[in-house]
Amino acid sequence: MHSQGVTLQEIAAATSADGSSIKAEVMCQVLKAREGMTRQGKPFLELEIGDGTATEKFKIWEDNQAYDSCADLQDGDCVKIDATFFRNQYGMNVDGLRLRWLEKQEIADLFGGTPERRAALERDWADVEKIVAELKDPRLRALCQLYLGEYGEKFRRAAAARDYHHARRGGLLEHTAQMLRSGRALSTVYAGLNWDLVLTGVLFHDSGKLWELDYQPQGFVSPMTTMGELLGHITIGIELVNKLWRQLESNPDFAAAAHTPAAAAVREHLLHLIASHHGLKEYGAPVTPRTPEAWMLHHIDNIDAHLEMLAQTYRDKGQVSPGIYDYRRPLEGRAIAPLPSWLEPVASPSTEEDSS
Repeated sequence: MHSQGVTLQEIAAATSADGSSIKAEVMCQVLKAREGMTRQGKPFLELEIGDGTATEKFKIWEDNQAYDSCADLQDGDCVKIDATFFRNQYGMNVDGLRLRWLEKQEIADLFGGTPERRAALERDWADVEKIVAELKDPRLRALCQLYLGEYGEKFRRAAAARDYHHARRGGLLEHTAQMLRSGRALSTVYAGLNWDLVLTGVLFHDSGKLWELDYQPQGFVSPMTTMGELLGHITIGIELVNKLWRQLESNPDFAAAAHTPAAAAVREHLLHLIASHHGLKEYGAPVTPRTPEAWMLHHIDNIDAHLEMLAQTYRDKGQVSPGIYDYRRPLEGRAIAPLPSWLEPVASPSTEEDSS
């Protein structure tokens, strides 16, 4: 069977067992192309490719008819690969490989993601803008809108993490939008909190990852940066809020407005939410949460991160025993298959006749 327009995630699922294979076409980016040689002196090319859903590595040997065309590949090239993909004890392999370089529109489609993913991210972006527009505190609403206006493109492509959860292009938008929806739902239960502050904290809690885990406009790799390594996303996020706040203070209307609570206190509490959202100092928090709003942000963040890690486990890991999944860091122990929701039993025709 020949599958057109599949993703690397689908190829990985189809080749999860040794010996299973799929003949498929996939659009992807070459993340790394390296020449190598075995101890016996046999040349090969090692390619790492990605498409936003997964990454795969495989070797092309010198006697492969595709060796010469693959030898021209450079890091960052965007190509369509047509091949039979199969997996053995050495990892992913390809057979009968043919490739061509993508055209301009195909490259735009590749980095936009699948139609389903593009639609999901557009819904996430619309929810973020809507929830921000509904904030009652004009200072926080203006701060959020300034952030989205100036850094929206970086925000929409950044990852939420490098390894554990939402570690993909657009992952930060997914994570933030789901946290905002969760916060809005919880606001009806814990009505006494300052929800304008909590929701603004949600938007900014990982804002430093725009520089720590940025993706290039056309890339599926999040390169390490000196700023990210030297400062970390919490420090960068605090600096960002201070920078944007100073921009707003230059507006006479913003500076002169006599609102309660005072602007200085609002800024301090927002900075505390960013500084404490990891919860514990051993998890990288400079300070632990000291207010109801800070604790709420920490737990909303933790809920979404852990549910995403479980979802990835169910999707990507095999079962080592019925209902028990292979271990995935950093979860505590092996994940267990979830219990299905209650379904009303469907009465059989004979039962209905007997009851009548």
